[in-house]
Parts: sequence; C-alpha cells; structure tokens
Amino acid sequence: MISIDPADNTERENYKLLIGSVVPRPIAFVTSVSKDGTLNGAPFSYFNLVSSNPPMISLSIQRMSGQLKDTARNILESKEFVVHIVDEENVAKVNETAANLPPNQSEIKLANLTSVSSTKISVPGIKEAKVRLECKLEHALQIGGEDAPGTDFIIGKVVHFHIDEEIYENGRINHQMLGAVSRLAGNYYAKIGDVFTIERPK
Repeated sequence: MISIDPADNTERENYKLLIGSVVPRPIAFVTSVSKDGTLNGAPFSYFNLVSSNPPMISLSIQRMSGQLKDTARNILESKEFVVHIVDEENVAKVNETAANLPPNQSEIKLANLTSVSSTKISVPGIKEAKVRLECKLEHALQIGGEDAPGTDFIIGKVVHFHIDEEIYENGRINHQMLGAVSRLAGNYYAKIGDVFTIERPK
C-alpha cells in the first residue's frame, strides 16, 4: 500500500489521485444565463445529491486562476440554473460545450443544442436531455485559501423535474433507458455496465 500526504503533492497531483479514485462520477450539464442574456452551458463531474427532503443537488465549480467561471458567476447573480443528466445520446454534444468561450458566446449555440423554456425559473434548459432539473440557489460557499485557486460550492434546490416519458415508470426512472454516462479520469467515460443487487440488512 502506497502512503501519500496530500500536503507533499502539487494541486495537479492531488487532482489526479482524486479523479482516479472517486469513480464513476455523475455528470451534470448546467445551463445558466448571464447578465446580458447569454445562455451558457457547461458540464461538471463534481456533482451529486444533497437531500431528497427538500430535493437538493450540489455542484463544485473550480475557479480559473482565482476567477469565477461563467456558470458560477451566472448562478450567483441570477440565483437560478438547470441541471441536465448527461446520457449516451447527448454526451458528444455536451463535450463540445467544455470549450473555453468568452462569457458573451453561447456554448448551446456552439454545440447546436436546442433550448427549451423552463416552468418555474427564467433559465432555459436543453431539449436533448432526458432528465432536467430546474434549480434555485440555496447556498453558495467559496472554498480554498490564498494558496489555492478556489472553488465555488453550489447547493441548488430542485423546484421542478422534467423527465422523458419513455424512461418514467410508476414514479421511477428506468436507468437502462436513461443511459446515463459517468466520468472517469483523463478522457475516459463509462456507461452503465453490469448491474447487481444486494439486500440491505434490517
């Protein structure tokens, strides 16, 4: 067993250990709107559930050279955003949105994705996702000190669900029909593979 103190590593070295260890990671494709009305979109794999009552999700958005990314800035300003589950059918287009564009250029247009109006918030979603979650900002926390680029930890409250009827069965989502894609390290992704069950102890 190799023993490593993260204090002896560079940020990049710790990053590689984390993204190689914490796998697979679900991917959130997030749409947000800037002050000038530009619809931005970006994927994030530092994403997960927080609570079901009330329904909440979390995003960790790392800063670039200490500067807020467009998504974090937009969320902090508008207090609204939409989370989409990345699947086998939309992952290629979502990957295109990871390009570094100026804040006034839309990644949605770049990837030829189709915007669709939301029900309870002003931020549009994209039609190509089988699941989209309309969210309002619940909490925001800046993580990291002077020696770190910083991360914006976002907790969003889900105020409306949109689920493709083909994957919806009696209040549940069919994971095989959803075909969610997860993130590994480097340029590697994963599909849902072999599924098994284990009974929880009573």
